[in-house]
Formats: sequence, structure tokens, C-alpha cells
Amino acid sequence: MMPTHRNFRRSSATPPASVARTCRARAAWTASTMRYSKSADARIGAWLRYALLLAAIALAGGCGLLEEQQPGSLGIRHAQLARGATPRLELALDCRLSGPMQDALDHGIPIVLEADVRAGRWPRAVHAKPRIELRWFPLSRRYQLRTIGSDEVRAFATQAHLLSALGSLRLALPSAFDALPQDAPLQVSVAIDPAALPGALRLPALFEPAWRLASAETTWPAAQH
Repeated sequence: MMPTHRNFRRSSATPPASVARTCRARAAWTASTMRYSKSADARIGAWLRYALLLAAIALAGGCGLLEEQQPGSLGIRHAQLARGATPRLELALDCRLSGPMQDALDHGIPIVLEADVRAGRWPRAVHAKPRIELRWFPLSRRYQLRTIGSDEVRAFATQAHLLSALGSLRLALPSAFDALPQDAPLQVSVAIDPAALPGALRLPALFEPAWRLASAETTWPAAQH
């Protein structure tokens, strides 16, 4: 017997049990996905806040490390060849040591500066490398400035006075410099000598910014009598 029109409408309006179960499962899955998405977003947000906090702490702590790695500075204010029985280079330096260099000096480790001096033109060009040693002697509690290879030694009570004395150097040069023409150009540069440091400091002196100390090469006019 065929169902009446009314029974057909009632039957079509009622969803099958499987369809109802599917809809409920989909709704539950959607709600679970939304909860997981919110939870993931919360975790990501917390992680980002944590990462930013770590970065801020590292930056605050790293400022001191960055300051420790700041290099010193070395400049040539004046250079002139003084002729005579013993030619000399009259040299004025502006020098500021980095923190690690100051600490090394105050612990008795000498700092050696090497000047590279060139004058004249080929085939009469001459070359010399006078060296200056800065050193602290704890027993006498004095800083000393010494030209290596000579008996010239100057003593100072403070490191500031020691560095200030680099502004008035007179370095002995080979006699060949006295024979140079009057218009001979003079090229001078100065840098720390890493080879003069103790073995444990030689590698850092080659790679760490705090151990970089060198002037630019400068050219000066004709030498004076």
C-alpha cells in the first residue's frame, strides 16, 4: 500500500540516524579544531613573549660584552724627520687603549707598538720599523715607555700620563735617512705588534675587535734639518 501524501512528508522531514550522527560528529570536530587552534595561538603567543624576554635579557647583558669588544684608537697627529748624526722620527700619536688592553697592561703584560717608516723613492728609498714598549711595573708602581733597542726609558705614575707621552716621541732611525733628498716624502703608520704578546693572547689579538689597534698610513711633507 502506497503511503499517503501526509505520511510521505513526515518521512522525508525526519533525517536518517546516520546523517544525524555525522552532523553531530562534524560539529564536535569543528569545536575541537577551534579549541586546538586557540590553544596553538596561545602557545605561539606565549613562546613569542618568552623569546622577546630572552632577547631583551641577552641584549641587556650583551651591552657589557659589546663594550668590552670595542677596539681602541690610534692616530698620527704629526710626523717629521729630524736630521743629524742620528736621524730621528719626531712622532706625535693619539692613542686610546681598549678595555682588554688596559687590563692586560695593568697586569704586567707589555703592549708593543711598531711604527712602519718609509721615505724616499726607488732606488733610494729607505725603510725602518722602530718599536715602542708600554709596560706596568707593580713593584715600583710605575708605567714605563721604552724605545726598544735603546736605553731611553720614561716612567709615569698613571696610565693616562703614559698614553699622553705618546704625543712626543723621538725615535732613532738608521743613518740612511739622513742622506735623503730634502723633498723626500715620508710615509708613517703605527700598529700594535701581536707577536710581542704572550702566547695565550696572540690568537685573540688576530681576531677580536678589542685587540685591533692600528693607524692609517699617512704621508708627510719634506723632512726638516
